[in-house]
Amino acid sequence: METIAIIGGGASGLMAAVEASLALRQAGAAAHVALFEADPERIGRSILATGNGRCNISNACISADAYRNQAFVGQSLMHLQNAYVAERGKTSIRTLEANPVLERFADMGLVTREEPEGRLYPMANKATSVLDVLRSTAAELGVDAQTDKRALRVDAPAPGGAGCFNIRFADKTIAHAAAVIVAVGGRAASGIQLPEPLACSDMQPVLGPLHVDAQSAKLTRQLNNIRVRGTVHLERGGQRVASERGELLFREYGVSGVSVFNLSRFAQPGDDLVVDFLPDIPPQDMERFMMTRRKRMQKLLGSELTLDRFLEGLLLPAVSASALRQAGLRTGDRFAQEMVPRLCGMLKGMRLTVEGIGDERQCQVRRGGFPVERFSPAACESLEVPGLFVTGEALDVDAPCGGFNLHWAWSSGMLAGRAAADRMLSGEGVGLDGTCAPAPAGNGSADKRSPSYTGTSHPSSSGDSRSQAASRSGGSHAPAGAGTRRSSSRAEKPHPSHRGERSKSRNQRGGNAARNAHHRNR
Repeated sequence: METIAIIGGGASGLMAAVEASLALRQAGAAAHVALFEADPERIGRSILATGNGRCNISNACISADAYRNQAFVGQSLMHLQNAYVAERGKTSIRTLEANPVLERFADMGLVTREEPEGRLYPMANKATSVLDVLRSTAAELGVDAQTDKRALRVDAPAPGGAGCFNIRFADKTIAHAAAVIVAVGGRAASGIQLPEPLACSDMQPVLGPLHVDAQSAKLTRQLNNIRVRGTVHLERGGQRVASERGELLFREYGVSGVSVFNLSRFAQPGDDLVVDFLPDIPPQDMERFMMTRRKRMQKLLGSELTLDRFLEGLLLPAVSASALRQAGLRTGDRFAQEMVPRLCGMLKGMRLTVEGIGDERQCQVRRGGFPVERFSPAACESLEVPGLFVTGEALDVDAPCGGFNLHWAWSSGMLAGRAAADRMLSGEGVGLDGTCAPAPAGNGSADKRSPSYTGTSHPSSSGDSRSQAASRSGGSHAPAGAGTRRSSSRAEKPHPSHRGERSKSRNQRGGNAARNAHHRNR
């Protein structure tokens, strides 16, 4: 029996396993989908940590221009949308505007809701509910999930032959497969050797807090654990690189918060973070705002104002005291008109100099991995090694906070899972007898066969269990996905979240960056 092997049991790997199994079941094919996870105890553990334990699974306004290597991502999202339309069997406003990822989750029973900035979460508000439906669906479809299986190397079939891919594990066993999907994330991607010319670049942590230089840290230490809201600009050599509006958290070593996490994707040592505490007031209106405020307060109080009294109600006392010190002013000084330019500069431009990532453990993704130029955007399949797929964080794709990175993990897993199944169904890479023979010893992959895994069907993926799963799940499934509107209608009346899906799907098909600018605040 042929095997589709998936390395990595996180978000992308689990979705790839579900999608491949659905495609095989629809075709009535007796094939084996094996999921290999390095965690010694369970699959999907990494999903539980996403979104602070709530799992921000997607965004109502997905746009390719939010991503690194956006051209590749844009084509991939377009192919996924087309696959979803083909699955549903008709072109309509409903299918063209659906989010294929949410549609697939709705097929699995998950209901979602929308929070500010388009963030989509499970209705139960717990990441466990996302993992539960994925694990249950995979089990019902007969996916053979194996833990404590850390892959070290994938060998390609012999050139021109009909051999198997051979996957070597740390426990000295070898698995054989007609197609392989590499769906590992973070450092793990660089720990797997793939056939030449595929090489993983260094994985650098991004989407995390930033460390500032010693001078800037004098200020951030005084404000440790204080949160403010505003706009943070990233500047390099006097030129603005990016901007984010939202929360900023001061730390002893620097700054954190969602706005800083997003800017960390672009920051380099020596860059400046410029904090604007009053982003709704244009710079040209600041002096008038300050003088009007002073006049109004003095009229009520009938006396001159000190700087700390003037800033009360505008900034937290600790923030105003630190900011005044940075501006060369003191809290007890009397407010004078000549101070206005310095006060405006402080309120619109507190400067902190970046040294690098502050705490790698808090970073949500790693940048780098396998270059997208070597893969097909339609399937995430290697252009040089047919039958080998790479998905999720293992590809050089990342995006800001807000559900974008998980959306890519689900999407790329769906594309690869369906494409791997289609490849097997078409007979590519399969011998004349319908099986994939292990590569010859000369390829370095047949000398040590696994005593515990030989590539044959696991009991959970037998024909009986597959037919039972089919009878349990009922209706047809397909390649692309599941959406919130659909999910809501099926399980009580879910969230109003999908009001944003029209703009989202338009963006997926090539879209309007301006429509989503306020979600990324670049």
